[in-house]
Amino acid sequence: MYDEDQLLPLSGLQHLVFCERQWALIHLEQQWEENRHTAEGGLIHETAHQEGKESRPGVKICRGLRLRSLRLGLTGQADIVEFHTRQPFPVEYKRGKPKADLSDSIQLCAQAICLEEMLDLTIRCGALFYGTPRRRLDVAFDVTLRHEVERLAARMHDLYRRRCTPVVEYAPKCDNCSLIEVCLPKQRKDASRYLLSSIRTVVEGRNP
Repeated sequence: MYDEDQLLPLSGLQHLVFCERQWALIHLEQQWEENRHTAEGGLIHETAHQEGKESRPGVKICRGLRLRSLRLGLTGQADIVEFHTRQPFPVEYKRGKPKADLSDSIQLCAQAICLEEMLDLTIRCGALFYGTPRRRLDVAFDVTLRHEVERLAARMHDLYRRRCTPVVEYAPKCDNCSLIEVCLPKQRKDASRYLLSSIRTVVEGRNP
């Protein structure tokens, strides 16, 4: 069990799945850079986090619900939690399309585990709402997904305790990261220099 002052942001799990170095730059070194993707994602969450409650027939909807798990050492905020006859159903809003990895499902499952601990009950599923298809995808909180959440939460606390920023390992996904200029400035400059050199060679080769 963790103390209140040891809790880490639940949202960090998604960063950790994408790249451990990205997680460390954000959560250890306090580095952050906006790009179009992060700005759009932030706007979606800002809208979804408009705190308040509303009711529909058979459903009570809570927005911006604060979450925590002392067992996993996590704290965060749910976009929406629907209560169907007192049974919670977390819904996370995401921009764009479903990802190839499990980062979104892991974040949602972590929210469910927090709710389970807070309310002393079991939550079997939730949903991810994506902006591009504009529809929900149901997520089952099975044993495999729960174990992955627990593994990543432990890994995140280990990195935080050791204040460890992993070394650079370039991959194609780095090009879509908002922190590429912070993380890989030399590689980015080298790539730009190479492209300019290639363009210059082609242009000069065409000149008589």
